[in-house]
Amino acid sequence: MTIRSATPADVAQILAFIRALAVYERAPDAVTATEERLLQDGFGPRPFYRCLIAEHDGQAAGFAFYFFNYSTWKGRPGIYLEDLFVEPAFRGRGIGKALLQAVAADALEEGCERLQWEVLDWNTPAIDFYRAMGADFLDEWRNVRLEGEALARLARGPKAEANGNGNLADRGEARAPSFSTFAGPEPTGSGVHLSVPPSAKPSVSGESAP
Repeated sequence: MTIRSATPADVAQILAFIRALAVYERAPDAVTATEERLLQDGFGPRPFYRCLIAEHDGQAAGFAFYFFNYSTWKGRPGIYLEDLFVEPAFRGRGIGKALLQAVAADALEEGCERLQWEVLDWNTPAIDFYRAMGADFLDEWRNVRLEGEALARLARGPKAEANGNGNLADRGEARAPSFSTFAGPEPTGSGVHLSVPPSAKPSVSGESAP
């Protein structure tokens, strides 16, 4: 088994893994990502993510897709694991654990304090797998998300909503409040050949049964 950093040539395979994971998570129509966007956002002048590819006997077997976040309490960066997926034909060979180990190694190399991800509450095999490795489950926390029109509406602000679109800063109208006003607690959070050269990693900024 080999684990290596993804390259631009892997974009089609990355998208195939993403779609396969969406099927596993019972949301096959939720993926709107394209090869073009993945190429731009992962391998362009301003990379937003990192990706590792696991290969078994020369075949793409799985991937880990992640990016950086930051802990204000720790005062240190962290890594958020967006996707971890192993093709069904390759499960039971330790590939999922090897991918997680590679991401953890990258986190430590970058001075990160922790590694975080989400898991669906019905995904018992993944939950058991993560619990066995010592992961903490933050059951008291709720995931919150804004997207689409709700995100655009918040960005426009109340006056823009009433008066039409425009540049709020130029018009001296409503501005978003400082994030410091939203006080609240922060979540706490072998046989493998690794080929992840630092030069292959972007400079900036999951889930399935392994």
